Amino acid sequence: MVNVKGKWALITGASRGIGYLTAKFMAEQGCNLILHSRKPENTEKVLEEVKALGVEAYSVSAELSDLDAVEAMLREIDSRGTQVDIVMNNAGVQIAYRNEYFSTPVSDYTESFKINTIAPAMICYHFMPKMIERGFGRILNTTSGIRLEPQQAGYSASKAALDKITIDLGSTVEGTDVMINLTDPGWCRTDLGGPHAPNAPESAIPGIAVGAFVDDKKSGRYLNAPYFTGMTLEEAVAYAEKNFDSPYGK
Repeated sequence: MVNVKGKWALITGASRGIGYLTAKFMAEQGCNLILHSRKPENTEKVLEEVKALGVEAYSVSAELSDLDAVEAMLREIDSRGTQVDIVMNNAGVQIAYRNEYFSTPVSDYTESFKINTIAPAMICYHFMPKMIERGFGRILNTTSGIRLEPQQAGYSASKAALDKITIDLGSTVEGTDVMINLTDPGWCRTDLGGPHAPNAPESAIPGIAVGAFVDDKKSGRYLNAPYFTGMTLEEAVAYAEKNFDSPYGK
């Protein structure tokens, strides 16, 4: 199991919901954090809380639908000289639930793809070559299990595209200590999931982060957090390494 103490992780959407819980969890493991949100003030609370756990941390901000702002955020991280070892592309948006789905506007797709697909891809493309050069890295892209719901077409299509990017990139590093996998918190009672979701956000821990700790050189997997609910981190890592294989064949 990877020891993340002293390593640096970038977590997008860290101010609330699953991102907030993930930040707290990673800090408890000794991981230093770069906490992203749309506005600097949004991460003030979590920044204070993770620093109180004894790790180094700072915040960055960008509206992920503004791709120039994403580029500026990446330049800011570089300017600080931070060696990013772990990327958790957690932030996402569900634009709308449209019962009149034949009237789905084009903007549902354009906004969903900018935030849920293109911005995470830009972050992967920025940090992954540096990870390959150093010989270590972990990237987790948050996906969704939504299927057969044309009411959420923009959201689900953008996540499916992210799945494709992740699996294709994973094939280039399979067998190395740079690993890129998919994670999914399940349907949780967050701002995105809504108040009627069946699962508490806390149920996503430790599964949402298990891909940062696995050490078996396998990429392209779908590490669905509900599979790990109720496990310790050590149990979750062992279960993931035993039961989740790469999709690339032998």
